[in-house]
Amino acid sequence: MSGRAPGPPQNIDAVLDRLNKLEQENDALRRQLQDLRGEVEKLRSERVELVERRVDEQAQTKVESSQKLPVKLTGMLLANLYRNGRQSNGVDHATSAARIPGRAASGLTVRQSVIGLDYTGSPTFLGGTVGGHLTLDFFEGNAEINQFPPVRMRTATVQVDWKTRSLFIGQDKPLFSPRDPNTFSFSGVAPLTASGNLWRWQPQIRLEQRPQIGQSRISGQVGVIQTFEDATTGANVAFERKRPGLEGRLEFGYDFDGDRRIEIAPGFHFSESHINGFQIPSKLASVDWFANPWSKLEFTGLLWRGQNIQHFGALRQGVTVLSPTRIMAVRSKGGWAQASFPFHPRLTFNAFGGIHDDRNRDLLLNNVAVNRTGALNFMYRMAPNVIVTIEGMQIRTTYIGSGNRKNNRYDLSVAYLF
Repeated sequence: MSGRAPGPPQNIDAVLDRLNKLEQENDALRRQLQDLRGEVEKLRSERVELVERRVDEQAQTKVESSQKLPVKLTGMLLANLYRNGRQSNGVDHATSAARIPGRAASGLTVRQSVIGLDYTGSPTFLGGTVGGHLTLDFFEGNAEINQFPPVRMRTATVQVDWKTRSLFIGQDKPLFSPRDPNTFSFSGVAPLTASGNLWRWQPQIRLEQRPQIGQSRISGQVGVIQTFEDATTGANVAFERKRPGLEGRLEFGYDFDGDRRIEIAPGFHFSESHINGFQIPSKLASVDWFANPWSKLEFTGLLWRGQNIQHFGALRQGVTVLSPTRIMAVRSKGGWAQASFPFHPRLTFNAFGGIHDDRNRDLLLNNVAVNRTGALNFMYRMAPNVIVTIEGMQIRTTYIGSGNRKNNRYDLSVAYLF
């Protein structure tokens, strides 16, 4: 038996090569692991910074009420530099062209600025969530008479929301007229006041039901409204200033995708005015809509027909007093429409117009037969919360027995949203 020791393996060089490659791969993996750790730390620091920034933003926009509920401050500082023609008869925010020309009006005002509070609460009765809002402004009338105008309440609501229904109590626009044209020229009174836009803020109680059917939406609302009957002019009669009314609206909507949708909603109102012991019906049927068939085009508007509708910010001639024992309702029709073209995230062009047409044979000499308004504006968003608007508007008013009058208005608005 031989005592010779075995020699080295024949493939020792191959084994060494493999070990070298493994070491190189381990070094590469260690470098990749270090890079990944660096990326994770960077993302973690960015996320912490983003969260802290959002917390700071929330702290700036929300305060806590005495009941430990969050309250959010909203609104806008609105400055208007305007010029009205002689048919405005010295009024800053004319809603019709005066029959007899007076002086032109121009100036700079910030009294259309709005302050708002939005508040939310925890779940309450039967699982509903309480929320609401309050808005105030400094608008004291169509003509500025005080350098330091008083604060005025515009809208105030308390709302309880469940999954498919809501209960609303407060003061707001009439239920059948929820939309407004896009403008900053008129804020103290709604744009197209007395030219088809029915808007006057009044106390209401509403109930809403919202069944969801795929991409289709149905929203039914019914409410009781308290009307203010103090808008009648030229009538030396006795009347009840506050009257109850019934209102309703049924909206049908369809979402084509995240950017395109269509909404259409018929509505109604019914109440009675008590004047000199007579009961004068106030009734109205309406339809409003919104549609954006293309991302660069939107249509909005309202059509209505009714009688004795002066308490909704319309022309103040809802009834005609022929004698203390002969009073009749004025029948009316009207509406407004708008086309908006958001060409760019910063720039939008709006064209809108409206009409209020009272039946001539229900009117007296020098009453307004028809009131029309048309306007064009460009809105430019200088910053996320700063919008500058240039607008031109013309009002055309036709008087019984006196013919046509017109008034031009030009407005430069700067709105700082907060």
